[in-house]
Amino acid sequence: MRTKIIDALKRTDFGADINIKGWVRTRRGNKNISFIALNDGSTIHNIQVVAESTDFSEEFLKPITTGACISVTGKLVESLGKGQSVEIHAETIEIYGTADPETYPLQKKGHSLEFLREIAHLRPRTNTFGAVLRMRHHMAMAIHTFFHERGFVYFHSPIITGSDCEGAGNMFVVTALDLNNIPKNDNGKVNFSEDFFGKQTNLTVSGQLEGELAALALGEIYTFGPTFRAENSNTPRHLAEFWMIEPEMAFYEIEDNMQLAQDFVQYCVRWALDKCADDIQFLNDMFDKELIERLKFVVENDFQRLTYTEGVKILEEAVAKGVKFEYPIGWGMDLQSEHERYLVEKHFKKPVILIDYPKEIKSFYMKLNEDGKTVRAMDVLFPKIGEIIGGSQREEDYTKLKKRAQEMGVPEKDIWWYLDTRRFGTAPHSGFGLGFERLMLFVTGMTNIRDVIPFPRTPNNAEF
Repeated sequence: MRTKIIDALKRTDFGADINIKGWVRTRRGNKNISFIALNDGSTIHNIQVVAESTDFSEEFLKPITTGACISVTGKLVESLGKGQSVEIHAETIEIYGTADPETYPLQKKGHSLEFLREIAHLRPRTNTFGAVLRMRHHMAMAIHTFFHERGFVYFHSPIITGSDCEGAGNMFVVTALDLNNIPKNDNGKVNFSEDFFGKQTNLTVSGQLEGELAALALGEIYTFGPTFRAENSNTPRHLAEFWMIEPEMAFYEIEDNMQLAQDFVQYCVRWALDKCADDIQFLNDMFDKELIERLKFVVENDFQRLTYTEGVKILEEAVAKGVKFEYPIGWGMDLQSEHERYLVEKHFKKPVILIDYPKEIKSFYMKLNEDGKTVRAMDVLFPKIGEIIGGSQREEDYTKLKKRAQEMGVPEKDIWWYLDTRRFGTAPHSGFGLGFERLMLFVTGMTNIRDVIPFPRTPNNAEF
């Protein structure tokens, strides 16, 4: 029976028979003995297989090169070498698949992250992407566990939608029309009434609006699924396909929302530190020497809470004292990442939650404050990342919500069902959104969002 390498490395029953399977990282040695480093993806660590010439001819071992896949049966023995506590003395080896050294791209040398993106079908076999993908799994488990333990319902919002939740534009159109013979209206525009759904539909940018409907029936829900934006952006922070976590809670005021957001991200980061220690240590050593320190920084500090107005004042005072920002700062402007990071890293030296943003720079569904100028929005700001969570208390008043939608040009015909929830048994409620890949950037220390998702979708790139 096969033993996973993560489990084999913990065993102390030396002399026991054991079978492991995996992919060869390296093979070295001489004519008398070979040392094979084997990895099966269960851990960042390899296990050493010792193959002696009395048991295996050089001709047999020749195909066992970097990238080959083998099954090894032998004795578990205590290792005398540094860096490992156990190794396996091979008695039989079965070769499942070979990897020609002339053509296999992942030879034993350093590869740039840019090169590895070109071979995304093979990069999970590297230490770096094995670590990232194991951590991605653990973060997904942490998210589901956090909400499940608190009685939230996992709600599946639609991927195909007829509305644009954020008013963001740049949505991917979903169509079954014959693109070589597109039906047109009298005005020359596409006649979507002849399409599959009888109207124009798109890939969703957010499950929030549908999530609100569920919260106003089930109490507390969360969505966790793929979302899409057709922005022609090639920055290290943008993807066309990404995953979002969006909890929505009935009877939550903005203060409740802020506390849940803090508890949530601290829980996820603590989970990473507890359950992904080896992978985090590897990424810390390889890419970001401050990673572990930064993760502990978030777990160990309460988040500073202040208004947007107070934040802008701090930034303006910093400019007056000689701090240089690339972008100007003033009340009414959307904060840039450099502004957010200044508040977190330089001024407060702890994570920050900003609330009460100007209504003009926020979405129509956010609850208007009594001053008539600001809304009960909240952004959670992290070191190195800037904004990691955006949310708000939602406007529960039908008349106010309808007016805000009109002011911001959101067609009532697209959100009539959303407005209905304010007509029938409305209630105070709040929610927020966390970009999963943004969380992954933070917990892994990677600097490009393309490196924390298995197959990144970006302009001119939909390979694999």
